[in-house]
Amino acid sequence: MAAYVAGDARAFERLFRALAPSLRAFFARSVGPGAVADDLAQTTFLKVHRARAAFRAGERVRPWVFTIAARVRSDWLRAQGRTEDELDADAPDPEPGRDPSQAALGRERAERVREALAGLPEPQRVVVHLHRFEDLSFAEIGRALGISEGAARIRAFRAYDRLRALLGDLVEERP
Repeated sequence: MAAYVAGDARAFERLFRALAPSLRAFFARSVGPGAVADDLAQTTFLKVHRARAAFRAGERVRPWVFTIAARVRSDWLRAQGRTEDELDADAPDPEPGRDPSQAALGRERAERVREALAGLPEPQRVVVHLHRFEDLSFAEIGRALGISEGAARIRAFRAYDRLRALLGDLVEERP
């Protein structure tokens, strides 16, 4: 990031290659796959470019970029007159080519997980996404969402507790 801030165009290319897939996935899970997710990822990179001089050396880049992405997402939802609760994403079977009966079971499990995630209140759902899918710490999530680390932890605890209650039968108990 320091090289990019200093004007190294190749540094931006490396940043883009490293973060674009995660940003697209973040938006695809939020607004669905396709052109809108790509547009929101592109908007995020434009905002990153404009704000690059404000990046504080020594901070992790990923949480900083996802803070911008979370704001881009909120702005888009407001502009669409939509709420977080109206969003749902369809994900493909993560293991194509496996036994058809196992694939059907996998799709059923994945659908139950998607439904359980979609049923969470938006503040909990976004914390789970950033924690599980983007591997951000609770402190980083708090900064990205403009809440305290404790609030991020509480949202995650409540979300994971609800998911365990809804999906507990999908997890095999280990002795």
